[in-house]
Amino acid sequence: MKLRPFFIFQFIQIVVILVLFSVLFNGCHSSTCSQKDEPQIPADVLKKANQFIISKTGDDFFKKYITADLLLSKHIEPDYLMIYKFNMPEKPYVDETIRFTVDSVGNVLKQFEVVGIPDCNADPVNCDFVVDEKIARQIASENGLSMGIAEWKVDFIWDTKYNKYVWSLMSTLKESKGDFGYRADGEKIIIDPNNAVVLNKDSWRIN
Repeated sequence: MKLRPFFIFQFIQIVVILVLFSVLFNGCHSSTCSQKDEPQIPADVLKKANQFIISKTGDDFFKKYITADLLLSKHIEPDYLMIYKFNMPEKPYVDETIRFTVDSVGNVLKQFEVVGIPDCNADPVNCDFVVDEKIARQIASENGLSMGIAEWKVDFIWDTKYNKYVWSLMSTLKESKGDFGYRADGEKIIIDPNNAVVLNKDSWRIN
């Protein structure tokens, strides 16, 4: 009978240890914790930011392919950096980020970059993206992009110069590494993914 309190004490210790371990292992999963992790973008600010994108893409395109990323969007007082995901499942190479800044009431601040919004309303062709990577490679080859000494670097990206999405293909002709650092040069071609037009072909160099 004297051993009974000892076993009760041991049992309580085990329960306490298990509870503490569970808290440490699982972390915080309550709604309060989630709210702390997720930046608070006021509903009216978000609505105006959405409308800015819709003014360029149209409502249907926006609803189908674009979603606000409230985890990456930031309140940089007094303004808001708005981040959106732009993804077209039927065209997996279109998996991009839209980024722009608005003021405290949701007006777009044009002094900052507006990145990644295709202008479908200006011309619906701007949102076709019919040129996939295979076709882009074929166009680059037909337009004389050198094979080079390494695999081509191929990217579907937003190009601020053209203010639109493009295919960027780069070949490497020379490459060296040493005490002087990294040096390389090659050729680059920019292709419009909507109409297959070659927008630019030029050389590049890293000294």
